[in-house]
Amino acid sequence: MPHPTADTPAPRRATEARRVEVGLPARAEYRFHAWRERRARHRGLVPTVTAFPGYGGEDWVRVLGRVLITSPIPSKSDGEYARVRGWRSFVAVPIGFAQVSITVGGVTHEVVADRGGVVDAVLPARLSPGWQTLTMTVEDGDAVEARVFIVGADVRFGVVCDIDDTVMVTSLPRPLIAAWNSFVIDEHARQPVPGMAVLMNRIVGENPGAPVVYLSTGAWNVGPTLARFLARHLFPPGAMLLTDWGPTHDRWFRSGSDHKSTNLARLAEEFPQVTWLLIGDDGQHDEQIYKTFTQAHPDRVASIAIRRLTPAEAVLAGGRSPADEPSVAVPHVTGDDGAALLARLEEVGVLRERRTPGVG
Repeated sequence: MPHPTADTPAPRRATEARRVEVGLPARAEYRFHAWRERRARHRGLVPTVTAFPGYGGEDWVRVLGRVLITSPIPSKSDGEYARVRGWRSFVAVPIGFAQVSITVGGVTHEVVADRGGVVDAVLPARLSPGWQTLTMTVEDGDAVEARVFIVGADVRFGVVCDIDDTVMVTSLPRPLIAAWNSFVIDEHARQPVPGMAVLMNRIVGENPGAPVVYLSTGAWNVGPTLARFLARHLFPPGAMLLTDWGPTHDRWFRSGSDHKSTNLARLAEEFPQVTWLLIGDDGQHDEQIYKTFTQAHPDRVASIAIRRLTPAEAVLAGGRSPADEPSVAVPHVTGDDGAALLARLEEVGVLRERRTPGVG
């Protein structure tokens, strides 16, 4: 049976999407979530959309979100969520192939979520550069606002930044440590990497209109937690590109490296005028992924900045990047924290050097 296409009416797409032939891992996951969905609806719960920051150009937007059924989370009197542990995000029930209405620029579009309830849609829209707002609804429920950052046609610089062990100390990807951080630790106990917020804000301050993309192998389930963490520690807002931790059509586990490589290539295609600063850490894969991308697109990378993990972090993260990484013809800097990376980026000319008053 052919896959649903953009020319297929939305209700039919939602129906046909459920019939796409997939392997055992995907079928098992879908049946499990369908069983959980039936139980949740029987208890009177209804779906909603969790929106994630997206991005776009002046005539299109990439809208990101996830359709879920979840119990209300108790809140404090000041309106902020009470102490939220990561496990709450994982017990929500994703609604596969849900039909979602997205209104952007006064025009409503009907899209269909994927098997895991994730909405990742590119839609036509004429919006001004900067942060803009659109709305998403499912099953005639309340409209949920989503934000997208529109990149101006004259913008020539952007930044892609990893999250785990780059801006937030998580000691990923060791499975047991990852599970502890994701399911048990209170989000307020997570620690930022020193100086990284200052570095990110410095980059944005020197490059007005530059897009910021947080590219991580973290699960969409923890997207709200990550967004609150970034805001609480004063990181500049940006689009978030996460992934599912479930099976693919033919595999039990997804490839985090493929997720990052695919999205980097997509950004290069979507914004051919932008040169990217790539920020990550030396915990196994970031450096190799960035260098491979740079070799394929040498004119699209301004610099690679890699945070060196501490010895303890490197052990928990499963090791460091191989020492025999291929060389690249762009500035490649390393440092233990944000302050060290900032100084090195000044030295290579990616950031303007700021002299101390009274010195020199």
